[in-house]
Amino acid sequence: MDTHSPKNLSYPQAYWDAAGAFQRSRAFLSAVELGLFAALGAQERSSDEVAEALGTDRRATDRLMTALAATGILEKRGGRFAHTPEGRRFLLPDSPEYLAGLMHQVNLWESWSTLTAAVRAGTSVVRENRRADAEKTEAFIAAMHDRARRAADGLVTRLDLREVRRVLDVGGGSGAYAAAFVRAGEATRATVFDLPEVLPLTRRFLDMEGASERVDTVGGDYLQDPLPPGFDLVLLSAILHSNGAEENQLLIRKCAAALRPGGWLVIQEFFMDEDRGGPARAALFALNMLVGTERGDTYTVGEVTGWMEAAGFTGMTRMETGPETAALVGRKEH
Repeated sequence: MDTHSPKNLSYPQAYWDAAGAFQRSRAFLSAVELGLFAALGAQERSSDEVAEALGTDRRATDRLMTALAATGILEKRGGRFAHTPEGRRFLLPDSPEYLAGLMHQVNLWESWSTLTAAVRAGTSVVRENRRADAEKTEAFIAAMHDRARRAADGLVTRLDLREVRRVLDVGGGSGAYAAAFVRAGEATRATVFDLPEVLPLTRRFLDMEGASERVDTVGGDYLQDPLPPGFDLVLLSAILHSNGAEENQLLIRKCAAALRPGGWLVIQEFFMDEDRGGPARAALFALNMLVGTERGDTYTVGEVTGWMEAAGFTGMTRMETGPETAALVGRKEH
């Protein structure tokens, strides 16, 4: 039971908590944006030392670090600050578990601040040129890689790859899933299809994963350009939510054309319940798409299954791939 839900309280504290939740988030994101966690490092340091390293105001840095300590992000002992054990695992850049994608959350702050206007307009009102913003693109791909590398092996090992030799990862970003496919099958090769400006980052991450020799890259826009043909399996992971329904129907037809007869389409997403009553993560992600895209949304399994059937796929099955995601798998018969 959620004891913080307003219906479980006889006073409006839950509403005040919801209204003020941005304060903790903004303090944390400002620390990420400033590079404060890296500047603090693995040792205890005073706020003055951190301010000197960052070139920030001493009093303001102390107040920020104190707030972070008071909310459990940092520890404060005798006027000096240190990371918690969890912070050393996830917030220090030299840790193998470092959350490299946190800067993407910083960038989302701007678009989420336009939610009221987006609800009035019915679409994103952010008019920046995302493709021209190399820093935001890099932060986005880093965030996607951070999530994908934690989930890719779990998805790939649950698929029957005995007849799969060629895999196409559409909108594959960092190539984390493509790398997982070639790790899983000794004779498997993969291709990442993504925007030309993304592919230098893709190749960099593939080099880091040691997968460059067996993963190719092809540049293009999946809504404007044809997909390369002749694949045994096509993956759409976290792609459909960026598009409107008509765009997704077109994309799924393109995936069918890219597959040989008998090939498989795997679609992984945050799926909404059929009555669109939840889950909360998918419902909030629909708002993320509202503020950040022209027509993006989250969809139900029934909607996506219908699109797959219309494109000639049969035998759709659902696999739970994580606490918040699932995959639909269908086969192209002809």
